[in-house]
Amino acid sequence: MREGEKARLVAWSRELCGVHDRLREALTVTRQALAAGEPAEPATRDLLLFCHGFCAALTAHHEGEDRVLFPAIVEQHPELRETLYYLQQDHSMIAHLLAGLQAAVARAAPPAELNQHLEGVAAVMESHFRYEERQLLAVLETLALDADPDAVLGPL
Repeated sequence: MREGEKARLVAWSRELCGVHDRLREALTVTRQALAAGEPAEPATRDLLLFCHGFCAALTAHHEGEDRVLFPAIVEQHPELRETLYYLQQDHSMIAHLLAGLQAAVARAAPPAELNQHLEGVAAVMESHFRYEERQLLAVLETLALDADPDAVLGPL
């Protein structure tokens, strides 16, 4: 850091929990859009909007973690390498589930099928978030990472 510059102090544990909460809310809104549509077409039209935003946000969140946050953690806490590996595996599984959801939305799948996709994403996402928070919040309290939270955790 150069003379006169101030390090950006970021409470990474609070940032991570905030992003997880916003993603949970986005998933709830997406599910409500599906539930509100009686015939398949209106539900699919609304879901296209909500799904695109939700899927893009969740993907950006995981890509930022993989690209910036996890390398910073492993540099300062190499004992967490295996935990981070499992979290990255979850990211791959969630990406696969999101691709299935997006494909179902794009082909105007029936609401019951769309709901199954959303249920799968919701279950894995929540399990992942809880595990990540249990494993990393204490480390994130003291993580020295001078970066923009939007670049690290996704622009939510």
